[in-house]
Amino acid sequence: MEPEATEGSPESRPRRRTTVLGYDDLAVGDEWESASRTVTQADVSTFAGLSGDFNALHMDHAWATAEGPFGKPVAHGLLGLALASGLASTAPRMDTLAFLAVLEWKFLLPIAFGDTVRVVSTVESIEPQSRGRRAVVTWRRRLLNQEDRVVQDGRTQTLVRKKTDGGGTVSSKP
Repeated sequence: MEPEATEGSPESRPRRRTTVLGYDDLAVGDEWESASRTVTQADVSTFAGLSGDFNALHMDHAWATAEGPFGKPVAHGLLGLALASGLASTAPRMDTLAFLAVLEWKFLLPIAFGDTVRVVSTVESIEPQSRGRRAVVTWRRRLLNQEDRVVQDGRTQTLVRKKTDGGGTVSSKP
């Protein structure tokens, strides 16, 4: 037998849903900051296994410390890009239909094991498509470390569904 829900118990509280935004909720210049995450040696090893990139700069701690350009092993640049993409997916949470393009991406500083990174996303442009049912959104993404230094910076495009059909109801059509 299940316990009865009492006032204030988890069973009696309404469940909240994460707000998913449509392109019509955006304005050029809007900005969001993501949660942060710490880059670990396990992340780098897993990425090396997935990508096949076992460069000594990432995997050979003795070599990277003695002869590498940064005096220590560092994460793959593309791992930083992947982390930026993942962190940006919830800040803001968009009704994204497709990731369309990396227009430009710069790898400015190394990401060391133990660095904590987060993404700042800024809306650069919104171009409605398909009679306004969706839009190409151009984003500026900056990946920052725990010292607020920009380690990677670039521009991406996503295809985002419109949130409303004009009457305030959620559209079910792409």
